[in-house]
Amino acid sequence: MDNIVVKGARMHNLRSVDVTIPRNKLTVITGVSGSGKSTLAFDTIFAEGQRRYVESLSAYARQFIAQMEKPEVDSIEGLSPAISIDQKTAPRNPRSTVGTITEIYDYMRLLWAKIGKVHCSTCGKILQKQSSSQMVETIANMPEGRKIYLLAPIIEGRKGEHTKLLDAVRREGFVRMRVDGNIMTTDEEVTLDPKKAHTIEIVVDRLVVRDLAVKEDDGSTGSAKTTNPNRTRLADSVELCLKKSEGTVIVLDADSNEEIRFSESFVCPDHPEQQVPELEPRSFSFNSPHGACDECHGLGSILQVDTASIVPNENLTLAEGAIHPWTTSASRMGFMNNVLEALAAEVGFDMKTAWKSLKPEHKEIILRGYNEPLTVKMDGRFDATYRTTYEGVIGNLQRRHHETDSSYVRTQIEEYMLELPCNSCKGLRLKKEILGVTVGEKNIVAVTDMSVNEAEEFFRGLLPQPPIPQPLSPGAGERGEKVKKNSPLPQTGEGLGVGALTNYEFTIVKKVLEEIISRLSFLRNVGLTYLTLSRSASTLSGGEAQRIRLATQIGSALEGVLYVLDEPSIGLHQRDNARLITTIENLRDLGNTVIVVEHDEETMEAADYLLEIGPGAGKYGGTVVAAGVPEDLINNPNSVTGQYLSGKRAIETPKKRRPGNGKFITVKDAHHHNLQHVDVSMPLGTFIGISGVSGSGKSSLIHGILGPQLLHVLNKAHAKPQDVGSFDGLQYLDKAIVIDQSPIGRTPRSNPATYTGIFTDIRDLFSGVPESKLRGYQPGRFSFNVKGGRCEECEGDGMKRIEMHFLPDVFVTCEVCHGHRYNRETLEVTYKGKNIAEALDMTVTEATNFFSSISTLKKKLQTLDDVGLGYLHLGQSATTLSGGEAQRVKLATELLRRSTGQTFYILDEPTTGLHFEDIRRLLSVLERLVDKGNTVLVIEHNLDVLKSVDYIVDLGPDGGSGGG
Repeated sequence: MDNIVVKGARMHNLRSVDVTIPRNKLTVITGVSGSGKSTLAFDTIFAEGQRRYVESLSAYARQFIAQMEKPEVDSIEGLSPAISIDQKTAPRNPRSTVGTITEIYDYMRLLWAKIGKVHCSTCGKILQKQSSSQMVETIANMPEGRKIYLLAPIIEGRKGEHTKLLDAVRREGFVRMRVDGNIMTTDEEVTLDPKKAHTIEIVVDRLVVRDLAVKEDDGSTGSAKTTNPNRTRLADSVELCLKKSEGTVIVLDADSNEEIRFSESFVCPDHPEQQVPELEPRSFSFNSPHGACDECHGLGSILQVDTASIVPNENLTLAEGAIHPWTTSASRMGFMNNVLEALAAEVGFDMKTAWKSLKPEHKEIILRGYNEPLTVKMDGRFDATYRTTYEGVIGNLQRRHHETDSSYVRTQIEEYMLELPCNSCKGLRLKKEILGVTVGEKNIVAVTDMSVNEAEEFFRGLLPQPPIPQPLSPGAGERGEKVKKNSPLPQTGEGLGVGALTNYEFTIVKKVLEEIISRLSFLRNVGLTYLTLSRSASTLSGGEAQRIRLATQIGSALEGVLYVLDEPSIGLHQRDNARLITTIENLRDLGNTVIVVEHDEETMEAADYLLEIGPGAGKYGGTVVAAGVPEDLINNPNSVTGQYLSGKRAIETPKKRRPGNGKFITVKDAHHHNLQHVDVSMPLGTFIGISGVSGSGKSSLIHGILGPQLLHVLNKAHAKPQDVGSFDGLQYLDKAIVIDQSPIGRTPRSNPATYTGIFTDIRDLFSGVPESKLRGYQPGRFSFNVKGGRCEECEGDGMKRIEMHFLPDVFVTCEVCHGHRYNRETLEVTYKGKNIAEALDMTVTEATNFFSSISTLKKKLQTLDDVGLGYLHLGQSATTLSGGEAQRVKLATELLRRSTGQTFYILDEPTTGLHFEDIRRLLSVLERLVDKGNTVLVIEHNLDVLKSVDYIVDLGPDGGSGGG
């Protein structure tokens, strides 16, 4: 079949839609937000494609998979197995990185384990393992006539008398040994100090390097080589050394006392304690105890006490309570002041000196502790003294945080702590001996810190390069000289690139390198060149996470599959759009059907088939307005999208820009991530746009520096900016509101009504109707979170969670309340003919009309409608909202609060998921905020928004290291 034919689709707001979508083509579904695009693409076509595929599995396999509900549709023909690439938020696990979710890091671990060069983590010397025959060969090739001892170390740098061990050496018949550098016979009496560290080595053999080479036969015997008794003795002695010392041989020059150390494992001759274990892929994993740093367990950061928050006011003296954590209770402050007075008398500082005037060494002792015992005098009825040591403010907080069982105390102490890079690994996550393993002169962390572009260049540089052809000497061919042909791969050490592998190494890891390079090139093709492989997955935007999954799918090179994509252009600069469209077209050209839900103009123009659902949102949508090639929509008078594509409708460029209120906010010397020590000034009282290509440093500047500082200073939040010089102009603001795309809740109990406070008003309203008063129902009766009115079978969830053990949990509709969440008695109470469950099932637009007589409710609902969320159901689960919808719910909630005219709003791509028509409505809401004197800052790629702002900051010129 050439088409996917959908007949009578009635899911959610679809009104018995019939659609024909061409197979093996790129189809774009567009329309205003809430018109039913996602319902058609995901809840109908994808859901049925996946359900049919699951039905084809065995009954045994199906018992572990949720029985998918059949979509409400008469028939769908021509379906293939379906794969959805949607905007599911990236993994929130702090251990997930771009490298781990793309599996590139798994291949890198294999590469470093197989061909990595091991270095001593102290001195940087290359360490090599040697077999016993290699050791024999090296010793045999030493200068002739040299007198050597072969030593087997059995104790190295360990305290004790070691009498049993010395007796065992004598019993085994060894004649000599070396104790702490002195050679002696085993008969001599040895007394070791048990408090000192000792080194004991057995002298296994004494040899003169002579006649150890393998002798070639003169031909008189049949064998090619003759046995050399001296050589055999050396080999036996080396093997005995290895056996006694568990893998180490020391060759001592009897005359010069020089030592050479040989080892079967990676051991540094100068730092024998720095032993590197056998390399395996898990040695390079920060999620495994074999590779992870012992202090932070592979997280790279740990909660550490922040000295700035310990002393927030440096003008106070110690007596006045400069140490803030100790001022939380009078008894603690009194007790600690007694200890500090004893410390002051011992060390020599004054309790009545302001903190800023204390000497640095005294501050250090107060914060870090003092090891000598102190005599502390107690105040009160009994004049008593006692002896104690002082552990310091930081030590005290860390100990209490570690030991307490009280979550309240732990939370209180965490107010003085910050997530800071681990002291041991400096944020690199791995053990220091593993960081000494290099490929191409770089350790594995240095490569994961590169951008995708730089990493691809690095791995391509490892490939052996063909040798440069040498010009022939004149007449070479005539003289019969052999002309050396170019071989595709160079010989070892010949024509190699910088850090390139030898042929031997290349043969081992050829397949691994191919996999790494191909995966990196897929990431490059979807416009993610600026990401680093060590970037935490939790910091990715919805669009970035989606494009990573898209790159993975291209890598799998499947054919005949139905792909359904949800706005892959989110977070992508216009410059990189062409790359993304090419990638999607490649997916189609492999022989797949690609359906994209999208609002981006360029993607629509590239579509083979364009489908517009509408004309409005919610119950006003759900029909096919127009279908065909893009020109068909332009020529269709009913198509809103066509009017925007043709230019008949447009978001107008403002005639004039606001100059601002004359005050500025300034960030100086911002150098977080890739920002290159920039200074930025922005006028207050204006609409500000932050633009730039993906990865240019927009989020680093706003979410890493400006946002945390505003929240810290104005809202007293715990957030702190990183890597910045100073700020000016904060005194002109009184409140900061940062609205990002994180979910409004992580459970099905969260919804737009609970988040905005509308649910409280609705419950109050229902508890006030005559039927409720007659029955004595309070507002709590209408909550699905507390016992009373809710259905107890599903505890007010409307769904029941079935634990699937080793698979994700499955949610099924409750068979008692049928998803209504309340018991029968509660549902009998109605207002204007609707019960509480029906009220929550209304869309925002429907509810605005329904509750029009209740002014507080109408105002809140109207605000949600104004930001383009008229189609959302009041009780819609927070887990089903996209990032853009969650952000607009937060925006509406903030708009409901009283504006002071001195508020700074920060929004991160608020146009996510919005049609041209919705963007126009959103802009009018934001303009209203600015007109009241507030400052609104948006991080945006949408050109309609950027042309509407008063002031623009464009970062770049490129992404990653080329930006900032």
